[in-house]
Amino acid sequence: MKDLRRYLVLKYVQYLVLSSSNAISTFLGLLGSLYTIIILQSAKVSSKSTAVLISSLAKADILVSVSVVSEMVVWTFDVSISSTAFTSALLQNLLTANVHISCLLLSCVAFEAYLITFFPTESRHLRTVKNATLTSRVIWILVTAECTLFQTDDLLKASSTSAPNRSPCVLLFHFSSMAAALLKSLSYFLGILLRIVNVYIYYKIFFSMSNR
Repeated sequence: MKDLRRYLVLKYVQYLVLSSSNAISTFLGLLGSLYTIIILQSAKVSSKSTAVLISSLAKADILVSVSVVSEMVVWTFDVSISSTAFTSALLQNLLTANVHISCLLLSCVAFEAYLITFFPTESRHLRTVKNATLTSRVIWILVTAECTLFQTDDLLKASSTSAPNRSPCVLLFHFSSMAAALLKSLSYFLGILLRIVNVYIYYKIFFSMSNR
């Protein structure tokens, strides 16, 4: 459990403290996720709701791995890509999806820690493996839909640039562009809100434990 706590601290710093990820934090995050996945396979780790959320958090770094490996292959072997704009947008959207999934799951872990600290008995029926699994799936589905919308918008932008007078989907282009812009704004403000909420939760937990 100490290793899992250290992993959560690493992830909080990576996604909720640092304004943007860098090579060092990304590399440490990938190593931590790989180690965490191995740990969670052990029979010594009980199957609890927190473990389910942490497992989903670690698996979210698969998106980062795909992006990093793809860029390394292109750079190392000088691979020519037929649709550079599409691939570049896809890799960036995968990184964005990883950040959003991780922030939401870390907030779920923080909320669960809040319930355990202040409402251990009353919240027991909420802190179940079934609910944690359902929450993780809903987060993955929502962020996947978001990533799909961003990718569609990038694809339509590239198509309209290459053939602006031939695009048969002008209305679709404007709709996706407006929806993507709105969603990016909402994601930005949600990210700020999650940072504030997480700080408040751990502030309350810290002083509660200190008083005890």
